[in-house]
Formats: sequence, structure tokens, C-alpha cells
Amino acid sequence: MIVDTERVAHGGACVAHVPDGRVVFVRHALPGERVRVVVTEERKSYLRADAVEILQASPHRVAAPCPWAGPGKCGGCDWQHAELSEQRQLKAAVVEEQLQRLAGITREVTVEALPAAADGLHWRTRMRFAVDDDGRAGLHRHRSYRIEAIDDCLIAVPAARVPDLVARDWPAGAEVTVDVSSAGERALAIGRPADMLTEHAAGRSWAVPVGGFWQVHVGAADVLVDAVLALADAAASDRCLDLYSGVGLFAGALAPHVAAVTAVESDSRGAAAAVSNLADLDGVTVVRERVDRFLRRGSEPADVVVLDPPRKGAGREVVEMIADRNPRVVVYVACDPAALARDLATFAGRGYALADLRAFDLFPMTAHVECVARLAT
Repeated sequence: MIVDTERVAHGGACVAHVPDGRVVFVRHALPGERVRVVVTEERKSYLRADAVEILQASPHRVAAPCPWAGPGKCGGCDWQHAELSEQRQLKAAVVEEQLQRLAGITREVTVEALPAAADGLHWRTRMRFAVDDDGRAGLHRHRSYRIEAIDDCLIAVPAARVPDLVARDWPAGAEVTVDVSSAGERALAIGRPADMLTEHAAGRSWAVPVGGFWQVHVGAADVLVDAVLALADAAASDRCLDLYSGVGLFAGALAPHVAAVTAVESDSRGAAAAVSNLADLDGVTVVRERVDRFLRRGSEPADVVVLDPPRKGAGREVVEMIADRNPRVVVYVACDPAALARDLATFAGRGYALADLRAFDLFPMTAHVECVARLAT
């Protein structure tokens, strides 16, 4: 069918409508285009579709640099067909819409580019590949278990050496990961590896478990540390919590500026790395525990709380337990604007308003965007 696309939707698609009134979420299109689509999924209230022919193009449309990006191909990138500046505008519109719809917050958002990977390519330091029945590593198609064979990945850093990796034979059904650290180390593994890599950020070196959490954009760690420190505006007497702390990046950045920091991380490898990474800093305590369980154990006050939860967000219970500690400032690092907006609505119910927000294009060519929000009473 032929549809006219309207606004951008959360998740890398554009909204259109069919004559019966149902919404169509169209991938590989841009707002304001007329496109011919093929329906890929049909539900009672909506459809999903791919734009397979562009009948009236947006002025912001470009040729995708990657030959494996497009309808029915690799599902890793959402916006390769859009100018980089337009990609950031689309992401800003999504953040604004989620804040308004889920939190009742009206705010103009600017998505900031990172200085590294200015062309939107060669920024991703960690890749995870699926192996097909013939032993070839590739990437999943969108919303599918089917594996797209590729010869390269243009968003991966060159040091990942993706062409060499996909040319090798692997055990059928395996998962292959490649990690490249800022120290120039490369780790290639099947399944859950036990090795460590060295990262450099915030003026320090960090031991990071291969496959453990670390920002995948080559420039992200320093940018986020700067944003968190600026928004926290911590004082020398402050007691701080770093929740979902990973290997201790934000705790380590805060420690020289405050009286005490408690870093809470449930992953055993991440918590062990944090203990090692932060051992030279005074006033730092690392707790290996789930954040919700840690918060249930007590309600001692905290002046500053930094949290960087997984994509699903912190959730109502965790947000309310943070508010119970009466922090002066909460700095929330979020990789999903919908989850952020839901949690901001809960914070608002406890008297914490959105005081500032920055958004960063940590994932060029994809629909993902990173936000750092400051909340205060």
C-alpha cells in the first residue's frame, strides 16, 4: 500500500495511518514522505511495515552508507537513510514527546553530537554477533531471529576487525562478542568470557570485564562523566549514592569532590572490578547487591544520588525509596526516554521536578539516545 508518513515514533519508525484508522509504524522512512510499504506485522490496533519504495522523499534523506541497512536486512541501524543533523532532530522530537505524554513535561530538547565519530560511523567498541547454521557470524534482522550475513559493520570501530571476524567459521548457534578498549586491547570471545579490558576515562584507568557494562561509544564515558559532575554540583561535605554503578565510573569521578560515595552494583564481575578500580580513593564503599534490596535495608540520608539503570528504568519502588532519602539532587542517566519519563513522573509525585536535561547522540545511525537529567525539590 501507499502511505504518507507523519511524525517520528519512539523506536526508529514513522507514524502513518491506513483508511481503517489504524496506525502504521513505518521503518526506513522519514516524516513527510510518501512511501510504498510492505506490512511486516499486523495487530488489531496497529501495523508494522517497511518502506520499500520512496515516492516522495524528504529533503533530509540520504543514501545509506551501509549496504546491509534497509528493508529486510540488518536490524542494527534505524536512521542510516537520514542526514546526521536530522537524526538528532528526530531523537529530540522523540524525547520531547515521551516527556510530554508520560510525564506531562513540556521541554525543548537538543541532542548533542559527540566530537568522536563525527560522520556517525566507526564509534561502536562492542559488537555481538549471532552465528547461523553454516557457522557464519552475522547480525539479526529487525524483530527477527533470522541472521543477516554481512561483510563488515560500518558503525564498529575499525580495530574490531569485523571483516576478519565474519569471514571465520564459528560453531553453529554460538554468540560471538568482540570488545575493543580505549587502551587498544581487543577481546574476542564465545559466550560469557572471563577476561578483563582496560579503559581510560575521567583521568583514570578502569578494569572492565569483557562483556560487562561500559558505554559502547568511543567518546561516551568522558562526555557522561562531565555531564554528571556538572549536574550534580556536589559539595565537599556531600554523601553520595551511585546506583547501578557498574565498574564505578561515576563513583570514581565524584569521590575527589565529596565526603563519601557508596557504589551499588548487582553484577558480581562489575562489583569486583569496582572494588579494584576505586581502591585508591578515600570515602568510597562498593556494595554488591541489587539496588532495590540495598535501598530497602535502610533509609540513611543521601545528599546526591546518581543512577544509571538498565533500559527498563528504575521503576516506581526504587524511585520512591530514593525520594525517601531526601537527596538534594538526583542525577538520572537514561538510555530510554520512555523509561526516563515514567520515572520522572514518579519523582514528580514525590516533589522532585526536572531542573535540567541534556541529551547526547551516543548511538548515531540508530534510534537510541542518552539523556542525563537533574532533579531537585
